[in-house]
This record gives sequence, structure tokens and C-alpha cells, in this order.
Amino acid sequence: MAAIELTIDKRTRDLGGGFEVGRILPYARRRMVGPFIFFDQMGPLELAPGIPRSLDVRPHPHIGLATVTYLFDGALTHRDSLDTLQEIRPGEVNWMIAGKGITHSERLEYARAHGARMFGVQAWVALPKELEEIDPSFHHHEGADLPAWNEGGVKGRLIAGEVDGVRARVPTQSPLFYMHWEMEEGASRMLSSEHEERGVFVVDGEVEIDGARLEAGRMAVLAPGKDVRIKAVRPSTVMALGGAPVGERFIFWNFVSSSKDRLEQAKEDWRQQRMKLPSGDDQEFIPLPEAPRGEH
Repeated sequence: MAAIELTIDKRTRDLGGGFEVGRILPYARRRMVGPFIFFDQMGPLELAPGIPRSLDVRPHPHIGLATVTYLFDGALTHRDSLDTLQEIRPGEVNWMIAGKGITHSERLEYARAHGARMFGVQAWVALPKELEEIDPSFHHHEGADLPAWNEGGVKGRLIAGEVDGVRARVPTQSPLFYMHWEMEEGASRMLSSEHEERGVFVVDGEVEIDGARLEAGRMAVLAPGKDVRIKAVRPSTVMALGGAPVGERFIFWNFVSSSKDRLEQAKEDWRQQRMKLPSGDDQEFIPLPEAPRGEH
């Protein structure tokens, strides 16, 4: 049996104001990998001091999911409707549980002041059905909260979840794993079969999986039940992710739910401006889009 079930190429999307991302999930032939329902590569983008605010991710709502922001370069300023103000830097994790509803913004304040190379990944994790309407919360993690290792030419960090008996301190709601690897040329790492669904995304470089090459900007969805060795053909940055499926989910704009009726309620709540905007960032309102886009 082949190790790779499907390969997904990133597609360019504009988040508004000219900030383009490379979208991997959702994909027509594969909506989710484990509970991961959304996966965007942000950048790399060189930003000069004084960039316009139109490049920022402006205040917007979420329901039914957790967002995880992870940077390789640059910085983002997070504000949300829980009164959170948190700068995120490379190697740290902002994990925001939307639950029954939250709004937030991510501003390029550091880049605006100093200039920066912005490079990172934004992912959404669908919450289990019984937890879709929990109270929203925000969690920032860094350092020892995110187990790291350096062996055999691979520098790794567990961003969230549990794998190979190691657990990150990020408060996940279902079985999952999410890792960042920096691989030297020729280095390899085994990805165990303990999680039912798994994906490998090459941010930079090129790897080989069971004899098949995977270039930058592509995700391989792996077949279940088989340990897979991933080898770097040249120096590579790799994200490995997955977990247990949580069931079918529907998406409209920034809303995720197991219920189409709940999506309609969220749309109406946003139209009627019943969702509190982020504290300290409540002067902009993005109208509800006319058609579903699955964007943030």
C-alpha cells in the first residue's frame, strides 16, 4: 500500500488589502485531516516600515473551532473580545477557542514600526460536536510548554497535542498532533501511525516519503496504519499534523459547525452586530460576504 493517499497543492488567496496566503485546507477532495479543517501558509512576505493597515487581519468572528497561529518569522499583535492583548513571536503558539463565539484581530504592528519578514501558518481545528458551543477562551504558550528536540539532524517542536508519548501543554479538545520540523539535508524522521489521519506539509525545501518526492507548498495526506519515514532531500521546513476525525463540518466564511442552522444563526448575529468586537480594536466592521469563502 502506498504511503501517500493524496497530494494537495497550495492555492493563492487574498485575505483583503493585498495580504496573500497559500491555502491547503479545505480542499475539494479532502476537507479535513483529523480535526484540522483549515490550513494557510502566510508569506514569506517582506514588509517595510509604515505598511498600510489594510494589510492587517481586521476584526472578524469565529464559532465552533480553535485557531492556532504559528510563526517562523515576524510578529503579530492579537486582540480579542475577551480583552486579550498578546504579541506572538516565532516558535510560540496562540491557541484561541472560539466555541459559541469570539471575535479577534491580528495586526502587523511590529512590522509597521520596524519592518519585518512575515512568515507563518494559520490553522483551524474543528471542535468535537459536544464542545462546539463551549465558552470562548485564549491561551498563549511558549518555551517548555512546547516540547522541543534536536536529534539526527532534525530540530523539532510539538506545537499542540500528543505524539510518541510527548504532550504539549496547549489545551486541545480532541486527539491530535501538530509538529514543526527543521531538517538538515539527508536527515530523516519517522512519523508513527498512532493517529488515524495524518498530513505532511513542506513549507520550504523538499522531502521524500516512501520514494515519492514532496516539494515546498504541497501537503501529502498519508494512508492510515503505517509508520512513514520522511527524509529531507535538501534542508527543509516541515509541518506534520493530524488526529482523530470529528465528523462532517460545514464552513461559511469564518464559521465552522456541524449544523447548517447554527451557521445561519452566526451569520445573522454578525449582520446585526450582536458579536462584541475586540477590546481596543472595535472601530472596523467587515460586512458578511455574499458567498462562502472559508477565509479568516
